[in-house]
Formats: sequence, C-alpha cells, structure tokens
Amino acid sequence: MQGATESLAGRAAIVQRMPLSIAESPKVAPLIGGFPEAVRLGRHADVWFRSSVQTYLERDTRAVTGVRDVTTFRRMHALVASRSGQMLNKTDSAAPLGVSVPTVTQWLSMREATGQLMVIPPYVESFAKRIAKTPKMYFADSRLACHLLGITSASELARSPFLGAVYEGFVAVEIAKAQINAGKRRELYGFRDKKRLEVDFIVPQPSKRIALVEVKASRTVGPSDARSLVRLASAAGASVAGAYGVHALTRTEAGARVAPGASAVSLAQLHERLR
Repeated sequence: MQGATESLAGRAAIVQRMPLSIAESPKVAPLIGGFPEAVRLGRHADVWFRSSVQTYLERDTRAVTGVRDVTTFRRMHALVASRSGQMLNKTDSAAPLGVSVPTVTQWLSMREATGQLMVIPPYVESFAKRIAKTPKMYFADSRLACHLLGITSASELARSPFLGAVYEGFVAVEIAKAQINAGKRRELYGFRDKKRLEVDFIVPQPSKRIALVEVKASRTVGPSDARSLVRLASAAGASVAGAYGVHALTRTEAGARVAPGASAVSLAQLHERLR
C-alpha cells in the first residue's frame, strides 16, 4: 500500500483470507496446518515451511519494517512459538533476546499485521473489576508453530510439552476462521481473573450471551477438566449460552455431559453449536 496513489476509501472492500479450515479440507490438522501447499504436501511440507520462513524473514520483514537484525528476529519466532497460549509479557520476551520492549512491540505488531500471529484480547464485559487484562497470543497456523518448535511428526507432537498449547492455538484459529468465513467479524476472547480462574475462550453469541470453551488435547474429558467452566458459568449466570470442553482424540461420547452445564464436544461439533 505504500506505493498506492489512491486510498480507495469507501470504494473497496477488504476481505481477510486465512489458511484453510477443517470445514474446507478434511486434511487440516494441528500437525498439517491450513496453508494450501502444506495441506497438499502433508507431512512432507518441511521444505516448504523452511523456504517460507526464510523468505518472510529475509524479504517481507525487511521490506515492511526495515528489520536488520534478522538473526534475533528469527530467535523471536521460536520464542513466541514456545510461549503460545500464554499471557503476553513483552518484558519477559525482550530480556532473553537482548532487545528493548518497544522493539518487541514493533516486531509482534508486524507479525500480527502480516497474518502470522493472532492476539486474543481478554474478555472484560461484566467482569471488568476482577479480570487480568493481558492478552494471549497464538500462531495463526499450528503447523508453522510446530515447525518453529522443531516438531515434525505426530509422535513427537504427542510427547511434546507443547502439545496442549499447539492444540489450543489450533482451536482458537479454527474458531476465528469459522467467524470470518461466515462474513462475521472475529470475536474471540480469553478469560483469567485475579484469583487465577481461567477459561481458554469466550465466544460472544446472539442476544448478548456467551459460550465458554475449554480446550484439552487429551483423549478423554472428565469432570475435573470442566471445573473452570462450571465456576465461570455459575458466575455469569443466565448470560451463558453453553459451556464446552473441546478435545482432540476423544474416548468420551460426543456431546456427553461431563459436569453440570458443561458438555464434551469435538471441534467440528463446537462449530455447529457456535453458529
């Protein structure tokens, strides 16, 4: 846009395009991601990702922001991947990289603007006095996060300490894709209060109601996994449209009630309930 002579304000529509969703391809999965070329290549997409990251680092990044320290910027990629799903703390991110907080802020903003990173703001409505107001961050593609973490196979992902974060990020991005592909604006929030009650996602629903979503990468979902959902649903009262525990490879009956007011669902089932 820097070279454009016209702003086209009021004369153009801006359409956001995200990687493929599970509704668009049955091959989309945490270790595959949604980039069309990666979906086509499947588990052999490592060369494509290495080339993509290198091109992004060495060309796009410099062209957009003039970043000169590509080595440190590359290290930031891996650092962000290792902290996916955590509260965004720019000071903690700047220290190991040896750069200033404003530099980290600029780099993260650029990654978000170029569609590499998704920042989830906290949900403040109705809980403003007692919530933690720090956003969370995720990579916009789970396979890219796996690539930066050095995870190349399903067995490695299953053993990885980052399994939960990768799957949580995958679910977050899939919710955003479903909203955007339906022509809606992205409305997805995190929740954590000052007493450390935390629920992964809050999704606004019609009539000013909300859906609560807790993500688990385990094969089963039990009452203990729904404890936070039940507590927050009780605090929110009638405004809660549903509370769902989303699991990856389930041995729990689809739609089973795992706790009072909380159901276990697959990601595809969650999409159906959030429409």
